[in-house]
Amino acid sequence: MIGTFSRILAGAACAAMLAAGPAAAQSKTLTISWWGFNGDKLNEYIVQPFQKQCGCELVFETGNNADRLNKIKIRSGGGVDVAYFTDSYSQIGIEEGLFQPIDRSKIPNIDGLYEMAQAPQGEYGPAYSIGRVGIVYDSAKVEPAITRWSDLWRDDLKGQISLPGITTTAGPMVVMLAGDKAGTDAFEDDGPAFAEIEALKPNVVKNYKTGSEMINLFSTGEVTVSLAQDFALAQLQAAVPTVVWADLEDGAVATLNTVNIPKGAENVELAHEFINFILDPELQKTLAANGVDAPVVKSVELTPEQAKQWTYGAAMIDNLKRVDYAKMNAAKKGWIDRWNEVFGM
Repeated sequence: MIGTFSRILAGAACAAMLAAGPAAAQSKTLTISWWGFNGDKLNEYIVQPFQKQCGCELVFETGNNADRLNKIKIRSGGGVDVAYFTDSYSQIGIEEGLFQPIDRSKIPNIDGLYEMAQAPQGEYGPAYSIGRVGIVYDSAKVEPAITRWSDLWRDDLKGQISLPGITTTAGPMVVMLAGDKAGTDAFEDDGPAFAEIEALKPNVVKNYKTGSEMINLFSTGEVTVSLAQDFALAQLQAAVPTVVWADLEDGAVATLNTVNIPKGAENVELAHEFINFILDPELQKTLAANGVDAPVVKSVELTPEQAKQWTYGAAMIDNLKRVDYAKMNAAKKGWIDRWNEVFGM
């Protein structure tokens, strides 16, 4: 998950609070599939205000990307009206015919988004938040500073790096970036990319599977460099204050959180209204200022303190690398096998 969410929904009691409502007074129900994180804040800033606006009840199906997408697939695209997914999983849903195109005339707030967020997967839903994958390193131990993706191959970083495992969100991006270093497109020919990964192997201590595992590797001093999603930076710096986010000349990799309407949605009009609601400039600013999500609305202005944890601003967003998940999903199985050969897994 792109997830910029940080706090887990507080169990059944909080879930019940989110879903509860005087049924007799509410004639419409909107069912939403999302992760279920940050429950208190989302209830305050999204759930209660939208229920008041629409005179409806919001109910939720929660879980991780894979589990929730599988439930929608089992129900042939039915069961929910709005679905939150990272762009890698929403692409799978699109390819499997689980989502319907959106009617942009019913979501006027789309026009105010950064171009990257408006139509990240063609005629389907927009992104409501942008994150990034980049390099993090311990500035007290790594000199000179890391400024390019190719610095991962530096001789002075031998035995210092942890890479995300190939089955994580960021793992396949390593293959794509290795192709860039080789001067080739890894989606067209992955041979040169894996030759570069083989050359990188002496610098790699371990593949990590979770963000907490990566943070622990820094805390114990086993590694000084890794790839990470930006939402993990605050926790990493809390554990190791000298860790910094590398300012990469060739750009971090974009990760988008998208919102779509499944093909079997029962309340399509209300789903469009909800998507437009979460893209409102004032709401986007409120969510960013309160540590929920990075804004995708161009007009949102944050203080430096509010902005420091986010992928924010035209200069940063325009420099991000995009991932073609249609190509990546097609290549991933073969990449997993070759990656495991390199790292003996």
